[in-house]
Amino acid sequence: METAILKSSSKKNLNIILDLAKKLEMNIKILSQDEIEDIGLAMAIKKGRTGKFVNTESFLKKIRK
Repeated sequence: METAILKSSSKKNLNIILDLAKKLEMNIKILSQDEIEDIGLAMAIKKGRTGKFVNTESFLKKIRK
């Protein structure tokens, strides 16, 4: 199964794409703002993971500066 996320500044154009998807018998899910933010956060976490140990004290000193 493949997934695509589309974002448009035009509601009219987005509805054209959604109508086509329905005609092609594709599943459609309109994401809420919270779901969009959750996806963005998950992507940022995944990108930032290094698998290395971080010294808590050293980290806190750096962000407090």
